[in-house]
Amino acid sequence: MEIIRTELVDKIYSDNGVPVHAVDCVSLTIQRGDFLAIAGPSGSGKTTLLNMIGALDTPTSGSVFLEGEDLAAKQRSALASFRLHTIGFIFQAYNLIPVLTALENIEFKMMLLNVPEKTRREQARNVMRELGIEELAGKRPNEMSGGQQQRVAIARAIINNPPIVLADEPTANLDSVTAHNLIDLMVTMNREKGITFVFSSHDAQVLQHARRVVYLHDGQIESDTVK
Repeated sequence: MEIIRTELVDKIYSDNGVPVHAVDCVSLTIQRGDFLAIAGPSGSGKTTLLNMIGALDTPTSGSVFLEGEDLAAKQRSALASFRLHTIGFIFQAYNLIPVLTALENIEFKMMLLNVPEKTRREQARNVMRELGIEELAGKRPNEMSGGQQQRVAIARAIINNPPIVLADEPTANLDSVTAHNLIDLMVTMNREKGITFVFSSHDAQVLQHARRVVYLHDGQIESDTVK
């Protein structure tokens, strides 16, 4: 079943007055339950496409649909609600709030959803237990390793069971063992929770585990391979 579709999506930036196509006429359909990697060299448009899928950026032209609904038709407040309720984001730089503990970072999204403190605290602890990071509850980001911060970021992304998780180079700052464990964790969540995962990555480990790889070159889809 289709969950996301892009139709002839363009993103054009100006470089000293010269138009640059970061994404060039990309049409892509993502099915519910996909475990999909968007691959390609640096500058190929991976992150830009991911940001447009997640409504963090808007296309210069073309359309992005979520379950058949055109995101361009949504007001700014509706887009913010869409991002909050529907998508979990895992950023390359983790984007944890420095002054909050791991538990508070994970709870933060639930706080924005006005979930009562007792409920959100219980849900956050349950997710931490699932991910094996209970011992990090009271630690702040600067007291955690990169792998630990990434697990906290994943917990924050999935705390409200979003149908879609978008991950921008999720293993870029991790050693190979931590990256392998992280990929296994996301594979398990995809299989057991049915979460649709879409990655931007050029990590061979990620591409090996992806069930579908969309390869971008100069902003265009060069290949779309289902394993």
